[in-house]
Amino acid sequence: MAGRIRQSDVDEVKARTNIADIVGEHVTLKSAGVGSLKGLCPFHDERSPSFHVRPGHGYYHCFGCGESGDVYSFLQKMDHVTFAEAVERLAGRLAYELHYEDGGPARETGNRARLLAANQAAAEFFAARLGDADAGAAQAFLGGRGFDPLAAARFGVGYAPKGWDALTKAMRSRGFTDEELAASGLVSQGDRGIYDRFRGRLVWPIRDVTGQTVGFGARKLYDDDQGPKYLNTPETSIYHKAQVLYGLDLAKREISRSRKVVVVEGYTDVMACHLAGVTTAVATCGTAFGVDHIKILRRVLGDEGGGEVVFTFDGDEAGQRAAMRAFAEEQRFSAATFVAVAPDGLDPCDLRLQRGDAAVRGLVDAKTPMFEFVLRHTIAAFDLNTVEGRVGALRKAAPIVAEIKDVSLRPAYTRELARMLGIDLGEAQRAVRGAGGAGGSRSGASGGRGDAR
Repeated sequence: MAGRIRQSDVDEVKARTNIADIVGEHVTLKSAGVGSLKGLCPFHDERSPSFHVRPGHGYYHCFGCGESGDVYSFLQKMDHVTFAEAVERLAGRLAYELHYEDGGPARETGNRARLLAANQAAAEFFAARLGDADAGAAQAFLGGRGFDPLAAARFGVGYAPKGWDALTKAMRSRGFTDEELAASGLVSQGDRGIYDRFRGRLVWPIRDVTGQTVGFGARKLYDDDQGPKYLNTPETSIYHKAQVLYGLDLAKREISRSRKVVVVEGYTDVMACHLAGVTTAVATCGTAFGVDHIKILRRVLGDEGGGEVVFTFDGDEAGQRAAMRAFAEEQRFSAATFVAVAPDGLDPCDLRLQRGDAAVRGLVDAKTPMFEFVLRHTIAAFDLNTVEGRVGALRKAAPIVAEIKDVSLRPAYTRELARMLGIDLGEAQRAVRGAGGAGGSRSGASGGRGDAR
């Protein structure tokens, strides 16, 4: 892995970048005198512009909230990227080759730019094809789930034609080589050459936190399609499914402002939530919610303490297991975590379709604290009508309470545990203290997950 970017490259990329061009992508700037521009601050709400940019100095400052810095800090704060990512992003715009101080190989900035361009061109191709006459199955799928053409356009949803090389021909005509198409994950290799990876499918562009298309998720539409129900872009140099959250490019501003995020399970759930007014919804892309996803969300939420993360899961057994997997990583959040399960086990998309936008908002509002959900799920695996069942449930549930980060909440959850099990409070307190003294690892919760299956 490449090390630290050479300072000379950092300085050169900064010198070649006009900060007004970068800020101007987020803020409408107007002249504020010689060498100065101003606009409404993107970091706080205001009615009169107090946000000033001085291109000649490569500097910005808000006289309202005090935010200030250079082009790198602006990108870090606006797009929630690291310093290195900000430098690499700007270098990519300039086609500038970066070097690293440890002598490691420079990342292929130019190649990355080409792969991003290929994915963007493919997204445009798919979106345009959604309006074709032969895209009836895709149009019907969207319509049947309550999404009109405006909703499809908002999320960039498209259609991959059934042919073997429709995308390949279109991309070649735009100057992309077969090697670039393969490296982008847009084509697969067969005995007779390359062919389109996505065929006869509804396609969602997957964008990184900066809004650049890095891959796709595609759902099959036809019975003769022998592939999986959902097919994603394979791992590439720009797409790593464990490091991207669908919808984050649209949700990041509201997540950062409200310090709340809703994690759902699919592309249509994200669409349904946003259209219903829950504009902080994101989803994983064909993989379980994991450590890298948490790192991304913590970067957007901030680590100042407080904030909320709400997980929505289907009410079926698979959804229950997903909730327990999320709980296994709960301690990594500084924010409070919650679980929301819709009545009748409906996912947000079906809930919106059957009961309307208000029901989706109500689902999130009626969230349950993660610890309470996990306690109930763990205890449900035991027969509380027997002594053995109550003892077994206490043994599995006590470590969960012992590990609650907020010590002020532990007594309340200990009382709740005693109430759930119908046992004496003192007995529950001793079990929790014992679990804490023994280290109280998440193995207790893990064991509960095994029993619950």
